[in-house]
Amino acid sequence: VLVLVGSTPADAAVESLKLGAYDYVTKPVHPERLRQVVGNALEYHALLEERKALRHILDEKYGFEGIIGRSSSLLFTLDAAARAAQTDSPVLIRGERGTGKELLAKAIHFNSSRRDKPFIILNCGAIPREVLESELFGHLKGSFKGAVGYKKGKAEQADQGTLFLDEVGELPLELQSKLVRMIQHGEIEKIGTPSPTRIDVRVFAATRRNLQAMMEDGAFREDLYYRLAVVPLELPPLRERG
Repeated sequence: VLVLVGSTPADAAVESLKLGAYDYVTKPVHPERLRQVVGNALEYHALLEERKALRHILDEKYGFEGIIGRSSSLLFTLDAAARAAQTDSPVLIRGERGTGKELLAKAIHFNSSRRDKPFIILNCGAIPREVLESELFGHLKGSFKGAVGYKKGKAEQADQGTLFLDEVGELPLELQSKLVRMIQHGEIEKIGTPSPTRIDVRVFAATRRNLQAMMEDGAFREDLYYRLAVVPLELPPLRERG
Protein backbone atom coordinates (compact mmCIF):
# COMPACT_ATOMS: atom_id res chain seq x y z
CA VAL A 1 0.00 0.00 0.00
CA LEU A 2 1.38 3.43 -0.94
CA VAL A 3 0.33 6.72 0.59
CA LEU A 4 0.78 10.10 -1.03
CA VAL A 5 1.19 12.90 1.51
CA GLY A 6 2.07 16.57 1.56
CA SER A 7 5.49 18.14 1.50
CA THR A 8 5.80 17.88 5.33
CA PRO A 9 4.97 14.18 5.69
CA ALA A 10 6.41 13.22 9.07
CA ASP A 11 3.20 12.83 11.13
CA ALA A 12 1.01 11.59 8.28
CA ALA A 13 3.67 9.12 7.12
CA VAL A 14 4.08 7.65 10.58
CA GLU A 15 0.33 7.23 10.96
CA SER A 16 0.04 5.67 7.49
CA LEU A 17 2.81 3.17 8.19
CA LYS A 18 1.14 2.25 11.49
CA LEU A 19 -2.05 1.50 9.55
CA GLY A 20 -0.20 -0.92 7.29
CA ALA A 21 1.22 1.15 4.45
CA TYR A 22 4.39 -0.36 2.97
CA ASP A 23 6.02 3.02 2.19
CA TYR A 24 5.14 6.58 1.20
CA VAL A 25 6.02 9.20 -1.38
CA THR A 26 5.87 12.96 -1.01
CA LYS A 27 4.82 15.82 -3.24
CA PRO A 28 6.16 16.74 -5.69
CA VAL A 29 6.27 13.18 -6.94
CA HIS A 30 9.54 12.13 -8.57
CA PRO A 31 8.94 9.35 -11.14
CA GLU A 32 12.14 7.48 -10.25
CA ARG A 33 11.30 7.51 -6.53
CA LEU A 34 7.73 6.36 -7.28
CA ARG A 35 8.98 3.59 -9.58
CA GLN A 36 11.43 2.40 -6.90
CA VAL A 37 8.86 2.37 -4.11
CA VAL A 38 6.23 0.57 -6.21
CA GLY A 39 8.81 -2.00 -7.35
CA ASN A 40 9.92 -2.68 -3.79
CA ALA A 41 6.31 -3.01 -2.63
CA LEU A 42 5.47 -5.49 -5.40
CA GLU A 43 8.60 -7.52 -4.67
CA TYR A 44 7.77 -7.58 -0.95
CA HIS A 45 4.21 -8.71 -1.68
CA ALA A 46 5.46 -11.46 -3.99
CA LEU A 47 7.83 -12.74 -1.28
CA LEU A 48 4.96 -12.83 1.23
CA GLU A 49 2.79 -14.80 -1.19
CA GLU A 50 5.67 -17.21 -1.92
CA ARG A 51 6.21 -17.76 1.80
CA LYS A 52 2.50 -18.45 2.32
CA ALA A 53 2.53 -20.96 -0.53
CA LEU A 54 5.60 -22.72 0.86
CA ARG A 55 4.03 -22.83 4.32
CA HIS A 56 0.89 -24.40 2.83
CA ILE A 57 3.01 -27.04 1.06
CA LEU A 58 4.89 -27.84 4.27
CA ASP A 59 1.67 -28.05 6.27
CA GLU A 60 0.24 -30.51 3.74
CA LYS A 61 3.42 -32.57 3.54
CA TYR A 62 4.23 -32.72 7.24
CA GLY A 63 0.83 -32.32 8.86
CA PHE A 64 -0.52 -35.02 11.17
CA GLU A 65 -3.10 -35.85 8.51
CA GLY A 66 -0.24 -37.26 6.42
CA ILE A 67 0.12 -40.16 8.84
CA ILE A 68 -2.34 -42.79 7.64
CA GLY A 69 -4.42 -44.97 9.92
CA ARG A 70 -7.62 -45.00 11.96
CA SER A 71 -6.80 -47.39 14.79
CA SER A 72 -7.54 -46.06 18.27
CA SER A 73 -3.91 -46.53 19.34
CA LEU A 74 -2.63 -44.45 16.41
CA LEU A 75 -5.23 -41.72 16.91
CA PHE A 76 -4.26 -41.56 20.58
CA THR A 77 -0.60 -41.11 19.59
CA LEU A 78 -1.44 -38.41 17.03
CA ASP A 79 -3.51 -36.53 19.60
CA ALA A 80 -0.64 -36.64 22.08
CA ALA A 81 1.80 -35.54 19.35
CA ALA A 82 -0.39 -32.57 18.42
CA ARG A 83 -0.38 -31.46 22.06
CA ALA A 84 3.39 -32.01 22.25
CA ALA A 85 3.81 -29.64 19.30
CA GLN A 86 2.54 -26.81 21.50
CA THR A 87 5.35 -27.36 24.03
CA ASP A 88 9.13 -27.24 23.83
CA SER A 89 9.73 -30.56 25.60
CA PRO A 90 11.93 -33.41 24.32
CA VAL A 91 10.03 -36.23 22.62
CA LEU A 92 10.87 -39.95 22.49
CA ILE A 93 9.16 -41.87 19.67
CA ARG A 94 9.14 -45.66 19.90
CA GLY A 95 8.06 -48.02 17.17
CA GLU A 96 9.10 -50.74 14.79
CA ARG A 97 10.98 -50.01 11.60
CA GLY A 98 8.79 -48.43 8.96
CA THR A 99 6.09 -47.14 11.30
CA GLY A 100 6.76 -43.48 10.45
CA LYS A 101 8.85 -42.23 13.37
CA GLU A 102 10.63 -39.60 11.28
CA LEU A 103 7.36 -38.51 9.68
CA LEU A 104 5.80 -38.03 13.11
CA ALA A 105 8.83 -36.06 14.32
CA LYS A 106 8.58 -33.74 11.31
CA ALA A 107 4.86 -33.24 11.88
CA ILE A 108 5.51 -32.18 15.48
CA HIS A 109 8.31 -29.82 14.45
CA PHE A 110 6.39 -28.17 11.61
CA ASN A 111 3.41 -27.59 13.90
CA SER A 112 5.53 -26.10 16.68
CA SER A 113 6.84 -22.60 17.38
CA ARG A 114 10.17 -23.71 15.83
CA ARG A 115 8.58 -24.48 12.44
CA ASP A 116 10.65 -21.82 10.64
CA LYS A 117 13.92 -23.05 12.15
CA PRO A 118 16.09 -26.03 11.12
CA PHE A 119 14.98 -29.65 11.46
CA ILE A 120 18.22 -31.65 11.48
CA ILE A 121 18.37 -35.46 11.34
CA LEU A 122 21.14 -37.71 12.63
CA ASN A 123 20.81 -41.47 12.29
CA CYS A 124 22.91 -42.77 15.18
CA GLY A 125 22.90 -46.30 13.78
CA ALA A 126 24.14 -45.41 10.31
CA ILE A 127 27.40 -43.67 11.24
CA PRO A 128 30.60 -45.41 12.38
CA ARG A 129 31.25 -44.98 16.09
CA GLU A 130 34.64 -43.34 15.53
CA VAL A 131 33.12 -40.38 13.64
CA LEU A 132 29.76 -40.18 15.43
CA GLU A 133 30.94 -37.62 18.01
CA SER A 134 32.23 -35.33 15.27
CA GLU A 135 28.95 -35.67 13.35
CA LEU A 136 26.94 -34.83 16.45
CA PHE A 137 29.01 -32.11 18.11
CA GLY A 138 31.53 -30.99 15.47
CA HIS A 139 35.28 -30.47 15.69
CA LEU A 140 38.01 -27.90 15.23
CA LYS A 141 40.67 -28.04 12.56
CA GLY A 142 43.56 -30.27 13.57
CA SER A 143 41.77 -31.69 16.62
CA PHE A 144 42.45 -35.24 15.42
CA LYS A 145 44.04 -37.02 12.48
CA GLY A 146 42.00 -36.25 9.40
CA ALA A 147 40.39 -33.09 10.81
CA VAL A 148 41.52 -30.90 7.92
CA GLY A 149 39.00 -28.17 8.62
CA TYR A 150 36.37 -26.87 11.00
CA LYS A 151 33.17 -28.93 11.08
CA LYS A 152 29.86 -27.80 12.52
CA GLY A 153 28.04 -30.74 14.11
CA LYS A 154 24.38 -31.62 13.68
CA ALA A 155 23.54 -30.25 17.14
CA GLU A 156 24.89 -26.81 16.28
CA GLN A 157 23.25 -26.90 12.85
CA ALA A 158 19.92 -27.39 14.65
CA ASP A 159 20.40 -24.31 16.87
CA GLN A 160 17.03 -22.59 17.48
CA GLY A 161 15.33 -25.57 15.83
CA THR A 162 14.96 -29.32 16.35
CA LEU A 163 17.52 -32.14 16.39
CA PHE A 164 16.08 -35.56 15.52
CA LEU A 165 18.22 -38.47 16.75
CA ASP A 166 17.04 -41.56 14.92
CA GLU A 167 17.95 -44.94 16.46
CA VAL A 168 19.18 -43.22 19.63
CA GLY A 169 19.65 -46.65 21.24
CA GLU A 170 22.77 -47.09 19.09
CA LEU A 171 24.48 -44.10 20.71
CA PRO A 172 27.66 -45.13 22.62
CA LEU A 173 27.68 -44.58 26.38
CA GLU A 174 30.44 -41.98 26.22
CA LEU A 175 28.32 -39.83 23.91
CA GLN A 176 25.17 -40.38 25.95
CA SER A 177 26.69 -38.43 28.85
CA LYS A 178 27.50 -35.53 26.52
CA LEU A 179 23.97 -35.60 25.18
CA VAL A 180 22.65 -35.36 28.75
CA ARG A 181 24.75 -32.21 29.21
CA MET A 182 23.41 -30.72 26.01
CA ILE A 183 19.78 -31.30 26.97
CA GLN A 184 20.22 -30.23 30.59
CA HIS A 185 22.51 -27.22 30.20
CA GLY A 186 22.19 -26.25 26.53
CA GLU A 187 25.92 -26.73 25.94
CA ILE A 188 28.00 -28.82 23.57
CA GLU A 189 31.72 -29.54 23.51
CA LYS A 190 33.23 -29.72 20.04
CA ILE A 191 36.24 -31.98 19.65
CA GLY A 192 39.37 -29.91 20.20
CA THR A 193 37.72 -26.89 21.81
CA PRO A 194 38.67 -25.76 25.34
CA SER A 195 35.26 -24.28 26.16
CA PRO A 196 31.62 -25.28 25.57
CA THR A 197 29.32 -23.72 22.99
CA ARG A 198 25.84 -22.56 23.97
CA ILE A 199 22.96 -23.75 21.79
CA ASP A 200 19.16 -23.79 21.96
CA VAL A 201 17.91 -27.08 20.55
CA ARG A 202 14.77 -29.13 21.01
CA VAL A 203 15.60 -32.83 20.94
CA PHE A 204 13.47 -35.57 19.40
CA ALA A 205 14.69 -39.16 19.58
CA ALA A 206 13.40 -42.35 18.01
CA THR A 207 14.15 -45.99 18.63
CA ARG A 208 12.94 -49.48 17.81
CA ARG A 209 14.91 -50.95 20.72
CA ASN A 210 13.71 -51.53 24.28
CA LEU A 211 15.55 -48.78 26.12
CA GLN A 212 14.28 -49.94 29.53
CA ALA A 213 15.91 -53.33 28.99
CA MET A 214 19.07 -51.59 27.82
CA MET A 215 19.10 -49.53 31.02
CA GLU A 216 18.95 -52.70 33.10
CA ASP A 217 21.89 -54.08 31.11
CA GLY A 218 23.87 -50.86 31.57
CA ALA A 219 23.83 -50.08 27.84
CA PHE A 220 21.67 -46.95 28.08
CA ARG A 221 21.89 -44.19 30.69
CA GLU A 222 18.87 -43.81 32.92
CA ASP A 223 19.29 -40.03 33.22
CA LEU A 224 19.33 -39.71 29.42
CA TYR A 225 16.23 -41.86 29.05
CA TYR A 226 14.17 -39.71 31.40
CA ARG A 227 15.38 -36.50 29.77
CA LEU A 228 14.36 -37.79 26.34
CA ALA A 229 11.07 -39.39 27.38
CA VAL A 230 9.45 -36.21 28.72
CA VAL A 231 6.84 -36.82 26.03
CA PRO A 232 6.85 -40.57 25.19
CA LEU A 233 5.01 -41.53 22.01
CA GLU A 234 4.34 -45.07 20.78
CA LEU A 235 3.69 -45.72 17.09
CA PRO A 236 1.75 -48.96 16.62
CA PRO A 237 3.08 -51.44 14.04
CA LEU A 238 1.68 -51.33 10.53
CA ARG A 239 -0.06 -54.70 10.96
CA GLU A 240 -2.33 -53.03 13.53
CA ARG A 241 -3.14 -50.12 11.21
CA GLY A 242 -4.93 -51.80 8.36
